[in-house]
Amino acid sequence: MYMNTINQLKWRYATKKFDASKVLSEEKLNILKQAFNLTATSFGLQTISLLIIKDRILRQDLVPHSYNQRQVVDASHLLVICIEDNITDTNIDIHFNNVKQIRETPEAILKPFRDDLKQMMQGKTVKERQEWSLKQAYIALGNLMTVCAVESIDSCPMEGFNPAAFDEVLNLKEKNLKSVLLLPVGFRANDDMFSGFKKVRKQLNDAVIEM
Repeated sequence: MYMNTINQLKWRYATKKFDASKVLSEEKLNILKQAFNLTATSFGLQTISLLIIKDRILRQDLVPHSYNQRQVVDASHLLVICIEDNITDTNIDIHFNNVKQIRETPEAILKPFRDDLKQMMQGKTVKERQEWSLKQAYIALGNLMTVCAVESIDSCPMEGFNPAAFDEVLNLKEKNLKSVLLLPVGFRANDDMFSGFKKVRKQLNDAVIEM
């Protein structure tokens, strides 16, 4: 199992050219949905959302806002990781109400934690709340990339796009969301020369410090 995981991580690369004729199965998509939802987030608050875009016409409209990177439209699906535009007491209440329902935890136990988290968020500016959520988005991106590798799904993490333009095209403001990261997923094209490049990494002893 260990070597299989490492071999898959070695197999993974930031795919530059996707085979537009190949489409991910519903089973594989469901794995990615579940992996996203199971991603660790601070306090378990999940102030991030995942858009899965299959519509190629819509994705074609997004290409100019992605510095014309064709992965956006040629991949099987485009994953857009979003954050809450603003974290409110409602977000916190939704989380703790879920805890109460799923774990059957009494409100008397939850209330101090609920109130402390509300107070913490109220002490942050909107920008600070967005930055806090952005950190959770990067955790989700890393988790999705690893799951993609294990499942032999090609992917390409992307920061190079115009979030404001994406938000407008996708009507994200109506959902209180802001796009922050992209992850096209699918299958590498046979003629993507980057797939054959050797990985360039530090020696393990230089990257990992044991104490």
